[in-house]
Amino acid sequence: MSRLHDIYTNRWVRFSVVSLIYVLWFVVWGRSPWMLLGLLVIFDIYISRNLYRLFWRRHLERKRDNGAYRSVMGWVESIVFAVVAATLIRTYFVEMYVIPTGSMEKTLLIGDCLGVSKVAYGPKMPNTPLSMPFIHNVSPLDHTKKSYLEWIRRPYKRLCGLDTLERGDVVVFNNPEGDTVALISPQSNYYQLVRMYGRREVLRQSDIMVHPVDKRDNYIKRAVAIAGDTLQLREGNLFVNGDSVALEPYAEVFYNVTGKGLDIDYLMSLGVRRDEIGYNDFYKVWQLPLYRSQYDALVASGRAETVRRAVMREVEPDIFPHDTTRYRWSVDNFGPLWVPQKGATVALNIDNLPLYSRVIKDYEGNDLQVRGGDIYINGQKSDSYTFKMNYYFMMGDNRHQSLDSRYFGFVPEDHVVGRAWFILFSTDKDKSFPANIRFGRMFSRIR
Repeated sequence: MSRLHDIYTNRWVRFSVVSLIYVLWFVVWGRSPWMLLGLLVIFDIYISRNLYRLFWRRHLERKRDNGAYRSVMGWVESIVFAVVAATLIRTYFVEMYVIPTGSMEKTLLIGDCLGVSKVAYGPKMPNTPLSMPFIHNVSPLDHTKKSYLEWIRRPYKRLCGLDTLERGDVVVFNNPEGDTVALISPQSNYYQLVRMYGRREVLRQSDIMVHPVDKRDNYIKRAVAIAGDTLQLREGNLFVNGDSVALEPYAEVFYNVTGKGLDIDYLMSLGVRRDEIGYNDFYKVWQLPLYRSQYDALVASGRAETVRRAVMREVEPDIFPHDTTRYRWSVDNFGPLWVPQKGATVALNIDNLPLYSRVIKDYEGNDLQVRGGDIYINGQKSDSYTFKMNYYFMMGDNRHQSLDSRYFGFVPEDHVVGRAWFILFSTDKDKSFPANIRFGRMFSRIR
């Protein structure tokens, strides 16, 4: 035992172990050769101890002799350690995310606190590393001020991961349309405001804030199609590469329901939230979302006369690609649409340009112009384009109450944050403590 103690306390052994971990983590996995400079600091901590003689010894002596200094510095050291440790964990391994909306119900519920795995697809390194700890993009004191500094801007870089993003994964990602925010209404989609009122009018009434990729708001959806897939929605039914994709077991679907034996109390007893239940008094129709077991229970009850799935066929200007002349798509009738794949080349023309213009110009940084019916990319007349990144099509399981790729289009690979892994904690906002705690959901894995 004493021999093991001697080995553990040997400064060269400790230096070697810490250096090995540091090199494997930050130099090899992080692919950052310049981080080798950190070995100088580690060498000084364990071997030369110059910093100890110049500063740390005096600090320890003052802590020993001065009670007030000891108390203050104890808090400072604890806070610094906690911030550094938490930052490393949430950057490289796991980050917490709370479900704010019902777009994934009932697979995920409002109030679920998730663990999001960064190592699943590989940790994405921050584009703007200088920021307030644990604050995403705006100051908690003033929503018109950014919570980060842009003195350092780094290009997209993702470390090696344990897996690749697969069709059906529940994914947390940066909102592609979160790059620009109108400060007069931060919760509104800037691009929808522009389509409604015109860019000039929006800019006349409001200042705007522009965010880099890593500081855009986080969304969580299911990847229903990955790079190279072709997807289509027909009457609300999803098809990928020509194959029908079944709904998830707890995916909500809106139904129009009639029946004299129905009332709000009964519908709520099925597990439907009060604010989700609608009633059209003219047609005497209840409108509500149900997942499969709720649907079966309603039909079996005999209270309902008709239960018909709602289909939204209305063509909207906010539906991607926001061109109702060429693409008369709706929430439930959408596509077919091919999802761009890295290295693949697509023929370009005026008709299909709306599908890929944002990819070419905004996500992959090219100058895109149309002159007299001809397409110019970086000043060169072009009739094709080769993609530099993989893209994904994300949809919420609650398809009729989800702001997803049907509205904002493709999600680039550099926007992907991580895979939703497990539910750490869950609370119901409609109940009071302790009845609001959903114990049955805690520590359950997300599928």
